[in-house]
Amino acid sequence: MVRNKNLSTGAIVISTFGSEKSLRDIAHEMIMNAKLCACVSYVKVRSLYLWENKLNDEEEFIALFKTTRKKAKELRNRIEKQHPYDVPEILEISIDKASRPYLDWLIGSTSIAAGSDK
Repeated sequence: MVRNKNLSTGAIVISTFGSEKSLRDIAHEMIMNAKLCACVSYVKVRSLYLWENKLNDEEEFIALFKTTRKKAKELRNRIEKQHPYDVPEILEISIDKASRPYLDWLIGSTSIAAGSDK
């Protein structure tokens, strides 16, 4: 039997946020309600970037949304719609190699029907 590669492989969607609250609000929605990711890890970072021809030096939070390839596109779209930035950074990295128990956890955490008590 051939497994659906998008279901059996993982992905990390990366985004940056200007406030911890905006990040946590979106993360909560994606984990608890939408079931589009299993986990969001984040840390405070300092970003230097060019915006409107000006060099900016800002503190931000970088977030790693852990999901399956099957859910990654919808996750990216939902982050983009809810993101507070005009031009949010939303990147996807495929996870081609990971432990089977970890992938099983990702799949299980993103497969539970919304509203389920599981």
